[in-house]
Amino acid sequence: MGRSNVPTYGKVKYEGIYPGIDLVYYGNQRQLEYDFVVAPGADPRRIQFDFRGSGAKSISRDTDGDLVLDMAEGQLRWHKLVVYQERDGARQEIAAHYFIKHKNRVVFEIADYDLRRPLFIDPLVYSTYLGGSGDDIGQGIALDSSGNAYVTGYTSSTDFPTTSGAFQTSCGRGCGSAHPDAFVTMLNPSGSALVYSTYLGGSSSDYGNGIALDSSGNAYVTGQTGSANFPTTSGAFQTSCGGGCGSPDAFVTMLNPSGSALVYSTYLGGSSSDYGNGIAVDSSGNAYVTGVTNSTDFPTMNPLQPTYGGGGDAFVAQLNPTGSALVYSTYLGGSGDDFAYDTAVDSSGNAFVTGITFSTNFPTMNPLQPTYGGNGDAFVTKFNPTGSGLIYSTYLGGSGEDSSNGIAVDSSGNAYVTGGTSSPNFPTMNPLQPTFAGVQDAFVAQLNPTGSALVYSTYLGGSGDDTGQGIAADSSGNAYVTGQTGSAN
Repeated sequence: MGRSNVPTYGKVKYEGIYPGIDLVYYGNQRQLEYDFVVAPGADPRRIQFDFRGSGAKSISRDTDGDLVLDMAEGQLRWHKLVVYQERDGARQEIAAHYFIKHKNRVVFEIADYDLRRPLFIDPLVYSTYLGGSGDDIGQGIALDSSGNAYVTGYTSSTDFPTTSGAFQTSCGRGCGSAHPDAFVTMLNPSGSALVYSTYLGGSSSDYGNGIALDSSGNAYVTGQTGSANFPTTSGAFQTSCGGGCGSPDAFVTMLNPSGSALVYSTYLGGSSSDYGNGIAVDSSGNAYVTGVTNSTDFPTMNPLQPTYGGGGDAFVAQLNPTGSALVYSTYLGGSGDDFAYDTAVDSSGNAFVTGITFSTNFPTMNPLQPTYGGNGDAFVTKFNPTGSGLIYSTYLGGSGEDSSNGIAVDSSGNAYVTGGTSSPNFPTMNPLQPTFAGVQDAFVAQLNPTGSALVYSTYLGGSGDDTGQGIAADSSGNAYVTGQTGSAN
């Protein structure tokens, strides 16, 4: 007999597992994690683990701080501790490590902390270097339903870690700072091993900027290449540089789930410079790409805007699942500079694009903010599924420079954007931080599905220079933002 309306829980708390200490279990990317929450005045030294009878032949702590149990079947690893307290909404990390007592008992050694505040003990899932002897820059990351992480960027290392059987195990031209290669790397859910890792490039400079995944584990990558011999596939939409690679072209590449072969790979560009910055993929395997073009002959198809606006335009393109044709491709810009940095797609196939515009005549539709604020405004644009029309397109900015760098969309069609603003009058709504704090603040804004209103919009920064670079949203509507800060506060 079936049961309906069975409650599910994302978190389980055992209260008082030790005096004044709670144990919280929760799921994270299909892994079970735990935290200890130590109440003010409680003693974390009461927490002890006894491994007698566990089958562990030995217990050690490695140089990364992980606790390693040598079992008959291999190693069991507990990741290094993260211990912190919260003050004014910010985490303050406390130095801590595992301490092994009597060969089979483990306790936590924790540095001095504020006994008046709760203490949180949280094993870090993983943190790892990824690179060789040269410069290695991560630009984009995506996560599949099993918790595998896929990373793209560019490397000048001839010894960047690659895996046997990967598509390209050596640099296209020996790498070096003048001619880096793009890379694509897949890490397992624990971060302890590479599932695959490959270079992606030709004899000149190649940069991976954005990455997305489909439900089968194929990785879609975009960036730019100056290589006339960038790896392409037969039957792909554009198999040669638009301008002979005297100037870079955008590229779109789809790698199979094992990283051993290209499903398709294509240039995407005209006779001038073209850059792929963001990519998304829908449930049918159509890839949505956005970036910047300086080409008056950028390849278009069923374009909303068929001609180059001037000064550098954003572009938005949808490729079919085989990468053999454009479903649509259009310029998006006015008479000034217009740069698109990121894209997202909802379950209906509506593409969302964000970036910065210096055009007073940027294309708008049902705008939340119909006029240019000045000195560069962020923009948020939502296309219909065929790319033939705008559902909304709006400026988002004040009197200073405002740039939107990342966008996400939730299952209800709300768009979340983040970037940087130097405007003391940036549009806010229900703000966490209502006032401009410094040289440049990050901002975080949520627009409703029609783009007619801000659900919220807030500054996020201190007295220095702060910029939001990437954003994601979970099924509950929480926004996760990352970027950089030059603010001590």
